[in-house]
Amino acid sequence: MNQRGLLGAVSANGAVVLSAVPIVALLVFLACILIFKGADSISDYSVLALLSSSVLSLAIAFVSGRIRRRGLLSGFLRSARQILPAVPMLVFIAMVSTTWMLSGVVPVLIDYGLRLLNPVFFLVAGCIVCGVVSVLTGSSWSTIATIGVAFMGIGTVMGIHPGWVAGAIISGAYFGDKVSPLSDTTVVASSACGVDLFKHIKYLMLTSMPAMGVALLVFFIVGLTVDQMKEIDTTEVCTMLGQYFNLTPWVLVIPAVTFGLIAMRVRTLIVLFVSAMLGLAGIFIFQPDLSVSLGAVDMASGMKVSAALLWGETSFSTGNEIFDNLVTTSGITGMLSTIALVLSAMVFGTVMIGTGMLAVLTKWLTRRISTRLTLVGSTVGSGLFLNCCTADQYLSIIIGGNMYRNAYRRLGLEPRLLSRTLEDSVSVTSVLIPWNSCGVTQSAVLGVSTLVYLPYCVFNYLSPLMSLFMAWTGFKIRQRVITQKTTSELTDKAMA
Repeated sequence: MNQRGLLGAVSANGAVVLSAVPIVALLVFLACILIFKGADSISDYSVLALLSSSVLSLAIAFVSGRIRRRGLLSGFLRSARQILPAVPMLVFIAMVSTTWMLSGVVPVLIDYGLRLLNPVFFLVAGCIVCGVVSVLTGSSWSTIATIGVAFMGIGTVMGIHPGWVAGAIISGAYFGDKVSPLSDTTVVASSACGVDLFKHIKYLMLTSMPAMGVALLVFFIVGLTVDQMKEIDTTEVCTMLGQYFNLTPWVLVIPAVTFGLIAMRVRTLIVLFVSAMLGLAGIFIFQPDLSVSLGAVDMASGMKVSAALLWGETSFSTGNEIFDNLVTTSGITGMLSTIALVLSAMVFGTVMIGTGMLAVLTKWLTRRISTRLTLVGSTVGSGLFLNCCTADQYLSIIIGGNMYRNAYRRLGLEPRLLSRTLEDSVSVTSVLIPWNSCGVTQSAVLGVSTLVYLPYCVFNYLSPLMSLFMAWTGFKIRQRVITQKTTSELTDKAMA
């Protein structure tokens, strides 16, 4: 649906303004929530904000008289294809988080971390370990849902601000995801721009390594101030972990098998399901006293307890608030609000695509681009914009690649510059947007609001800035001289 078709007789500038209304309304709604309710309420009201903006978009298209069922169906299929697979993944992540805690996996890792890690180097260590695991697995989601949860617990007990802990975990996990040849987003970005995977990763290092270097330096400097932070007696927590859990190293067989399956490139859903089932079995094998206290005295009661553990909340009341909050699990019910938010984001993406408003806005964003810096800057801005509109990094990468491919050719710029810029502006920033599937998921898994950890995800917001810096300096950017003949050929090819 073209710009004219969407808004009838409305002028080009008027079409852009009307198409931007739902986005502006969404941002205003969220800003009001932030001002009057606080950052912790963003997730509670985001569903209403997204659905209200979707209705507003439909109303504008309806008034224009050109809303079409085929367009909405196409938008739904594009959004659903990318976002719906996240729903079962969220369910399995909730199951993994629950079973890894109650089976003793996370308590053992927390105990080891509290005994071995120096608080000064904790943020640096957490960032590096999550980065290495993410490179090996190719998945930031799996890394954060497993090893990231353990580091979150350790940092909480150490008294380090949860925003800094989540920021270090997310920075490391998303760096590893970006530069891993096993990462699906890396593969999507390179293939969407027609770039060889390993050439894409090598070029990506030019912006990713400096950004990560600065992030590690920041985390180290913050670590030096850890003595000035709120001090907590970790000995008491370690003692209580030993009282309520059997802290045997044998329980680490569960994460070892999980990471082995990931290394074998088994599908993520299967890995998460197997990991959850191993964790569930581990509750009865490694934590017999705990399972009996929960009511599992025979097979029938064991099955009933298993269902209850996976579905609902399992809490501890020891009198130590830090310990109770640390080991309490929420099960699948704790993820339902997140799933609702993901589905609401899918509806918003469907409407923006199906009504043609996204096409109008992207066409406006790419107009009058004539220099390398403005092109890269426009790509970065569009990446952030698409992450807000589609609420999905995969869809944003694909749309961004299609939007800018010819513009980069027209200016004689390599397609690997486009693929790198998309990664820097889409893949790593998706986790910073409260209603994006990545932001919603990591916020739920780590138990920290998106807007709380956002300022501390140093690597994630340095990456797009590094792309702009490289475009400004022209470092390692090759640009062909475009003749009038070449321009005509590219124009003809684009029209074809």
